[in-house]
Amino acid sequence: MFDNLSTKLDKAFKTLKGQGSITEINVAATVKEIRRALVDADVNYKVAKEVTDKIKEEAMGRDVLVAVSPGQLMTKIVYDELTQLMGGEKQDIQVKGDPAVILLSGLQGSGKTTFAGKLAAHLKKQGRQVLLVACDVYRPAAIDQLKVLAEQVGVDVYSEPENKNPVDISRNAVEFARKNNKKVVIIDTAGRLAVDEQMMAEIEQVKRAVNPSETLFVVDSMTGQDAVNTAKTFNDRLNFDGVVLTKLDGDSRGGAALSIRAVVEKPIKFISTGEKMEALDLFYPDRMAQRILGMGDVISLVERAQQQFDEEEAKRINQKIRKNQFNFDDFLSQLEQIKKMGNIKDLVGMIPGVGKAMKDVEIDDDAFKPIEAIIKSMTPKERAQPELLNGSRRKRLAQGSGTDIQQVNALMKQFEDMRKVMRTMNKMSSTKGGMAQMAKMMGMKGPLR
Repeated sequence: MFDNLSTKLDKAFKTLKGQGSITEINVAATVKEIRRALVDADVNYKVAKEVTDKIKEEAMGRDVLVAVSPGQLMTKIVYDELTQLMGGEKQDIQVKGDPAVILLSGLQGSGKTTFAGKLAAHLKKQGRQVLLVACDVYRPAAIDQLKVLAEQVGVDVYSEPENKNPVDISRNAVEFARKNNKKVVIIDTAGRLAVDEQMMAEIEQVKRAVNPSETLFVVDSMTGQDAVNTAKTFNDRLNFDGVVLTKLDGDSRGGAALSIRAVVEKPIKFISTGEKMEALDLFYPDRMAQRILGMGDVISLVERAQQQFDEEEAKRINQKIRKNQFNFDDFLSQLEQIKKMGNIKDLVGMIPGVGKAMKDVEIDDDAFKPIEAIIKSMTPKERAQPELLNGSRRKRLAQGSGTDIQQVNALMKQFEDMRKVMRTMNKMSSTKGGMAQMAKMMGMKGPLR
């Protein structure tokens, strides 16, 4: 996400490296590179021009402090402008009413149904009783997909398979929720391959029927400027309350995230990555600006970890690390928790300095599989006492896990290296080294691949 934009902005800032002062000439050259980087990232040209004009104006009005280089000052100015461009501050969704109704809109393939499941999981963690409503009466298996997701996150689904009227279904669902003590209703509506009058009229009728406290527009970030244009069309008809950007873990150039807020003047409220139900984040403009500029996002990383890791389990693991007793049972448990945190490359990108250093490194989530296979081929005694794994035992592990002896040896070496790193870590204060080591084990090109 934003890799190309980050690289090009970094190149733009290098224009000022070694410069003793900010001048109109070197600022103009830097701003030109920044504008080119934004446009290449699929940011709306008008938006890119407005932002870079503000950056230039701000830069020319600043005196460079002795302790701050021109490059550092420009980075701070760009950070401030990107943050404002994306909304300035986090905007929460409005969950009001009895029940509160959240209406989802967007084109087919934008990820509405998957987001509905993720949002249900997010609200359930807050202690709310959630009901998902299947109002996509056109797409084959749409109701079944919603039911599968609902089962994964442990919430109920309201559907009327024989009814093809989404207005009636949504109205009946709200009444059902009211009678069954469901506090939040999330309505998954139908999408189309393109905006059409029937679609827009239908979702307008649904909105009038249920009077939602929040209407969200779900958009595939990989569609670039089309995402912005579609958002504008939907907003003109629905006057939605916020935007959800999906598929930000893909190869998108990221321009939609930077443009959409400025064009429709509605906040981005969530960003979604991957298919896992836990892979949903509130949108923080300042944190996203940090990530775009290669500063990492430790706060979001810690928050994801806190959501997945049990405090008592963390204390137990910490004690074992201090006593050098961390074993493969503990490691397998930690792998399961980390997998729930989301896309691995996305997580690594949140670590300051590490994301930029690893931007060209392939990190594959499937790299967990050979590691898990090797560990699960161990006996309970071997997992508890890794030092027992001599040559003959390792050969048996390779055969039992479908890997080879080189992969088993690589895992053993990296496991020992990680234990050394863990002994020197002071919990999260030194997590950078630990996470980098974990990243190597999870998918960097190397012996386990």
